Amino acid sequence: MRASVLQAARQITLEERPLPHLDPDQVLVKISAVGICGSDVHYYHEGRIGDFVVESPMILGHESAGVIAAVGAGVDPARIGSRVSIEPQRPTATSRETLEGNYNLDPHMEFYATPPIDGAFAEYAVIQSHFAHDVPDSVSDEAAALIEPLSVGIATARKVGFTAGSRVLIAGAGPIGVIIAQVARAFGALEVIVSDLSQSRREQALRFGATRVLDPREEDVSTLGVDAFVDASGATAAVTSGIRAVRPSGRVVLVGLGTPEMTLPVSVIQNNELIVTGIFRYTNTWPLGIDLVAAGKVDLDGLVTGKYGLAEVETALEASTQESALKTVVYPGR
Repeated sequence: MRASVLQAARQITLEERPLPHLDPDQVLVKISAVGICGSDVHYYHEGRIGDFVVESPMILGHESAGVIAAVGAGVDPARIGSRVSIEPQRPTATSRETLEGNYNLDPHMEFYATPPIDGAFAEYAVIQSHFAHDVPDSVSDEAAALIEPLSVGIATARKVGFTAGSRVLIAGAGPIGVIIAQVARAFGALEVIVSDLSQSRREQALRFGATRVLDPREEDVSTLGVDAFVDASGATAAVTSGIRAVRPSGRVVLVGLGTPEMTLPVSVIQNNELIVTGIFRYTNTWPLGIDLVAAGKVDLDGLVTGKYGLAEVETALEASTQESALKTVVYPGR
């Protein structure tokens, strides 16, 4: 099979590789579409994200979908030919975290495109059968791949606990920010305020769920009194000001990846009894994500701003960094 392989920072080659080994509980998926995530770009530019270092050739890409081409000995052969969205993680079955239902926190997790695990910028990939989720024909290949970032939005919404009439401030109008905005509306939020420094991104947010946008350099958010604040920017200034925007007993959910440490307004958190938490990937989100897309409550196809073939992965990665880009998609069959 053909695969786009990261050899080192800013060095990707197109290679022929053997098909991946298929365990009894796994399926082999012929990949139709792969979305580019900011983590892919970071590995490409820097060769690492924190403690995760690319020390040997690795295939990037974890937002993926395709068609089941073969199944392991323990999987029903009837699954062959099914269109699926891939949940790109392989937790161990016996860890404390998995047994408690938090398999995303399994310390022995194998996650697509996280060193040394290969991802999906290839013609084929393998995954456990129960993490290959069937999608209806009404869901496009692109949308099926983007169920992965949608799952981050769903996990965020569950942490926030949106109810009908909720008011939320979201910092960051990038792909995750606008996905969270859409999910918030789907969960019943009445007012979804999106903050971003970029005018073009603020305008995009209004197309994807935001009821109002603002420039944090020009508006003081501390008087908003929202039920929840979600940071999808990773910027320290956005986090500290966003915490001040939350009403007493409200919630703060940190999604964006910023500096490993930052100073927070602890007195505000204590005096207002705010609940501050984070998001690390997701658990049990795919069925709901597929339903939201199929029902037209979340638009993922509209987020696609660039399309590239497998030989164009480096170009696609650079294109995804443009301010006008939301989701760039790679098609391994091209």
